[in-house]
Formats: sequence, structure tokens, C-alpha cells
Amino acid sequence: MIISGKELREKFLKYFENNNHAILSSASLIPENDPTVLFTTAGMHPLVPYLMGEKHPSGTRLADVQKCWRTGDIEEVGDKTHHTFFEMLGNWSLGDYGKIEAIDLAWKFLTSELKIDSKFLAVTIFGGNQDIKDFDQEAEEHWLKLGLAKNKIAKLTDNWWGPAGTSGPCGPDTEIFYWTGDKNAVPETFDPADDTWVEIWNNVFMEYNKTPEGKYLPLEQKNIDTGMGLERTLAVLNNLDDNYLTDLFLPIIQKIEELSGKKYQNNLKAFRVIADHLRSATFLLGDPQGMAPSNTGQGYVLRRVIRRAIRFGKNLEIQDNFCAQIAVVVIEMFQEEYPELKTREKFILDELQKEEEKFESTIQKGLKQFEKLLAEKSLNEKAAFNLFATFGFPLEMTLELAKEQGLELSESDYQKEFEKHQELSRTASAGMFKGGLADDSEMSTKYHTATHLLHQALRTVLGEHVEQRGSNINQERMRFDFTHPEKMTSEQIKEVEDLVNQQIAKNLPVSYQEMTVEEAKERGAIGLFGHKYGEKIKVYTVGEDDNFFSREICGGPHVENIGVLGHFKIQKEESSSAGIRRIKAILE
Repeated sequence: MIISGKELREKFLKYFENNNHAILSSASLIPENDPTVLFTTAGMHPLVPYLMGEKHPSGTRLADVQKCWRTGDIEEVGDKTHHTFFEMLGNWSLGDYGKIEAIDLAWKFLTSELKIDSKFLAVTIFGGNQDIKDFDQEAEEHWLKLGLAKNKIAKLTDNWWGPAGTSGPCGPDTEIFYWTGDKNAVPETFDPADDTWVEIWNNVFMEYNKTPEGKYLPLEQKNIDTGMGLERTLAVLNNLDDNYLTDLFLPIIQKIEELSGKKYQNNLKAFRVIADHLRSATFLLGDPQGMAPSNTGQGYVLRRVIRRAIRFGKNLEIQDNFCAQIAVVVIEMFQEEYPELKTREKFILDELQKEEEKFESTIQKGLKQFEKLLAEKSLNEKAAFNLFATFGFPLEMTLELAKEQGLELSESDYQKEFEKHQELSRTASAGMFKGGLADDSEMSTKYHTATHLLHQALRTVLGEHVEQRGSNINQERMRFDFTHPEKMTSEQIKEVEDLVNQQIAKNLPVSYQEMTVEEAKERGAIGLFGHKYGEKIKVYTVGEDDNFFSREICGGPHVENIGVLGHFKIQKEESSSAGIRRIKAILE
């Protein structure tokens, strides 16, 4: 079978549309009001309120192709299968169909729509663990009923998903594997530890709610949450053992060959790092929420992948600034599915150009510091790490330059310093992102509602160019990023603060309606309009319908009346990145 990424996306969505699923647009890579993660890491992230019981405007059967971005795999990128950015094909039941129909839908898509011979498929199911003793007998019996041999079903104790935080929805899952080896030598017994079996689809059965005390209680609304990675599945279907040879990457690989004068097969890691990182950077820069490289948070991760790509470009001896040239290829490849890339093309190319120039300056500063350490005879593994942490100076360059001077630095000792740094970062992140993925606490709900008031107040005071570019909320405070070219004056800050408090004093009601994007625009709503024509969305209004203060596209949760918010106080206004300002505020 030869199938393109576009064909697989379309087949998947068409199949689920024919099975009465509403097709959703991909949500932003920047999570809305979710303090637990930097980026959208799975298709279920934008749907958390609905998985927790809130009504979705499009119904109880949903499917989409969701843009995802994961930070945990940055150092792994360079092999055949790891990526920072990827697309997740997913279908959901929000209290609608259950385990049996979910398994049927997956099996029929693979065997009937994609024409995969069932002898090349195997599955894992939940085998029971210390918390839930019983194995998933219902799943096993249904797989057997579909004709799967018993020795192609493996029971695993870790076939369990969630919760995303310390508590929340969770449940057993069943993973579907495809045999990628010799098609005439399929093993009679499935061994999930054999890498020749590749997982292509995971079906999660959200049946339980784990309480903060560690108890597992049956969910009132049982859900289905599935995920199929586009890149991996496409490679498998095309009998490729390398994701970078699919049409989701091949044009980028060919551009790198053109720029470097070198061949992919002779420089696998460098080509893969450049292709993955610049594709993922292009999607972050092109996201409707908007972001730019910086030294903190999401912007730091973006900067890190761009610079890692540049570093490997230097290894390939690519002479001129090249990141923007590769981004042009990425935009051309994906603009039909993700038109925001074309809309934001100038911003993407300008930011990549600036970052490449800044990194060149960074390397020059790092070289001066390296020479200083050499002269002082103080170049060791700790100093090498500090060169990286302080100047962003790549380890490979430090090791290479040290070797030229007759010094051998231990990579393992350097790694120990790096791991210390990672542990500190993890501890800081745990503190920063405490609060839980599905934190619908009373205080967080108040802060979420307050972002609507702040957004509209900023537009009233500064102008309609103001657009939200992300927020971070926990139970203690709110952070709100927005487009604005310059620092706010103290007068403007006070005016925004006063305007918000004036609305709170009016005790305005908060209500929502379900409508299409076109209707939302006509009725004066603000927010991200990345949804497709005709797709239903939720629009929240603060105030009376014919005399409202704020009307915004949003998923919730919100208070019913803003009089409960208390006093709104802006603590700080600062730069987040180029053209993006940040406000930190509290409710007293």
C-alpha cells in the first residue's frame, strides 16, 4: 500500500464522519488556561472539560486530527521514530458508545478501510495491577469474537491510562500493534517487547475517577479516548521503517540535501534533527495563539529546538542562514491542512532569521569564554556545562575544541551536571504547574472568567489589535499574554484595572450559547477563529445579550455571575517576547 499523509488524514476523518462523529478542527498547540503543560501533548487536552462532563457543542461523538508537541522527546530526536511535533488522529465518545463499539470502530477502520490483513495485527489489554485487580475480560472476549487468536492478545499490567495529574479520569486501554517484519514470517505468538511489532493505535476506556485519596470510583460519564500517531502509522502502512521517508518529511529531507550537498543516508541523525526541529518550530511560530523564541517557558523550548537544528546544520557545513528556507518548504507542505502557517508566514521567516543571527552571536561569546577557561586551565566538565547553560554553547563544540587542545572531557561527568540541572528544572516545573490538568476548582474558575474581562478591557483601552496569546492559571494567580507593540503606561494599567473592577461591581451575569463560527463573528465575539465552516462552538457572554461587556469563544469553566470575583489587581506588566506583553494579576 502506498498512501500519503493527506490520504490517511482524509480516510480517517471520513470514516468517523460516516459513523456519526462530528469532525473538529485542531486546537492550538498552546493550551488554553491549562497550567500543567507547556504545549498540547495529546488530542484529549483540548477536550478535558467535556471528558469531565461538560456538554460539547458538537455532540457526544467527536473526531479530529490534533497538532501535538512534546518536550520529553527532544534529546531522543535523531532516531527513526521520535518527533517533537506530530499529528494525532483521534476519536472520542463522551458518554456515548463504550468499549465494544470503540474496538469495532478501530478494527473495521484498519481491516476494511486501510485493507490491513488481520494476521499482521496484535493487541495488548489491561492485565490487572495492585489498584485494579481484575484484567479486562470484556476487551479480551471481544477481540476473540472479532477473530483475533488468543496468542495475539497480551495482558499487561501497565495498559492503563491516566490520570493526567494526581487525580481525575483514568482507565484501562487496549493498544493495537502492526507487524513490520517479513510478512511471510509473522510469529504465532505476539511479544509486545519485540520492536518488530509497532504500536499504531491506542484506545483508552475512561471508566474510573481516581480521587485525591487514591481511590478508584466509577465515572458517572464513561468516555472513549483514542489516539493514532499519523507519522508512525503512515510509515507502517507504506512498509517503511523510517518515519522520515514518508511524504510528511521527505520534501524537507530533500531540501537539506540541496542546502548541504550531502546525502541523507550518510548523515541520518543530523538530517532528522534538522527536519524534525524546524518543522516543529514552524508550527509553533505559526500557531494562531502566536509565540516567539525567548529565555523562559514555551519560548525557551522553541529557542532550544531552533538552535539544536542550527547546530546540526553546522555539522553538515551548511554555510548560509538556512532555517527560513526549510520553513518555506514546511509551509508549502502543510498550508492546506493548517492555513495559519501561510497567514503567519512572514512572522515565521522573520523570527527564524533573527534567531539564527542571535545564535551566531552566542557562539562567538561562547568561544571567548572557552578561550578564557583554557587560559586559566579551568576547563572541566562542570565548566563545559556552564558554557552550555549560560551561553547556550553546544557540548559537541566544547568537546571538539577541547580535543584539539589535547584535553579529553568525560561526557558521563558532563551528563551528571546536566542531570542535576534537569532535576532542578523538573522541581521548578512541578511547582509552576501544580494545580492539575482538570483543575476546575472554584478559584481557578474565577480566574478563568477574569481573563475574559481583562481581554476585553485591554482591547477597550489599547485598541482592537490586542489578541490573547496564551494564559496560565492556578489557584493563586493568573497570567495573561497578549499582542501589543510597547510597554503599557501606568495610566493604561490603572485604566484597565478600573474597567475590570467596574464590571465586577455591576454583578453581570455570565451565559453561553452554542453557535457556528460565522454566527459568533456576526454577534461580535472575539477569540480564535481557527474552526472550520459550520463547526459549532461555545460563546460566553458577560452581561446582557443586547448590552454585553465581553463575548468570547471559549470552552469553560466560568462563574455564573462576575460579582463573586472580588477585587481585580494587576501586579505586573512585562514583555513576554517580541510584540507580546504579559500581565500577572490576582483576585483579592
